[in-house]
Amino acid sequence: MSMRGLLRSIVGLCVLLGVTAASADEFRPAYLELRQQDAETWDVFWKVPAQGDNLRLGISVVFPADTVNLSEPRGAFHAGAYSERWRLRRPGGLIGQTVRIDGLPSGASDVLVRVERSDGTSQVTRLLPSDPAFVVAASAGAAEVARTYLVLGVEHILLGIDHLLFVLALLLIVKGAGRVVATVTAFTIAHSITLAAATLGLVRVPGPPVEAVIALSIVFVAAEIVHGVRGRPGLTACWPWLVAFIFGLLHGFGFAGALGEIGLPQTAIPLALFCFNVGVELGQLLFVAAFSVAAWLMARMRKAWPRWIELAPAYGIGSVAMFWVLQRVAAL
Repeated sequence: MSMRGLLRSIVGLCVLLGVTAASADEFRPAYLELRQQDAETWDVFWKVPAQGDNLRLGISVVFPADTVNLSEPRGAFHAGAYSERWRLRRPGGLIGQTVRIDGLPSGASDVLVRVERSDGTSQVTRLLPSDPAFVVAASAGAAEVARTYLVLGVEHILLGIDHLLFVLALLLIVKGAGRVVATVTAFTIAHSITLAAATLGLVRVPGPPVEAVIALSIVFVAAEIVHGVRGRPGLTACWPWLVAFIFGLLHGFGFAGALGEIGLPQTAIPLALFCFNVGVELGQLLFVAAFSVAAWLMARMRKAWPRWIELAPAYGIGSVAMFWVLQRVAAL
């Protein structure tokens, strides 16, 4: 068996182990949005991942002690999450005050926070189980916006297992450094176009069907790996940049859906969009670099493997992706 086949096997099986240990495309943090109405009044939107039809993750928002609710929280289960809204008031407002998330278990979920101030500026941050509190800040500067959205972009691509499996499948098909660069560049250009267009409202595509077709795109490239191993190179092997570009347009809508959940600061939309996209690219490059290092290490090994192992990554990736297709279609 060739070193390339060995690389496919080991890298693919490692990825599949990671997939079985985590939920599919699940970049599913809890989400807290605070929208300022006046100096002391805020609207609250709180969304928590569901655990079944009638259960939710047991975490809650804790505001300063002198905060009072002006309306009772109204909640409902929808699309795999429990959401509720209410209005609150605190003497002196929330600016400069600490808001905490109680009950955030390690490894279960992070919390994305978005604060919309009455002057149109916003604050976006991410809370971890190790640091589940934040201070509601005054108007943010450009540096804070850039840093926040850059980090969110990197996290989204590295936690978006479906996007990484698509890139992995391309890397297992494409041969030669030049063709790899052209393929990754085409994917980058394509998803940058649709990410910007969808985020800015120039194109509107419903999220659930897009997620289902993204999973189907992974099934397609997984099948292309099988064709190549069996000596019948497919479209991806012959025109990898074209396949990467076409499906990259689709994956861009998926990135836009994640960014839509986070939201954009109204006074710094171009900066936030640019930094999120750069973060996605940095995360993608980190993944490609890790793959390249693994390929170099594998090339130095000399070991005989059964031929059937060469097809294992393709069937593994395709099976997981097909499960996502059925799961997402059923949720439509």
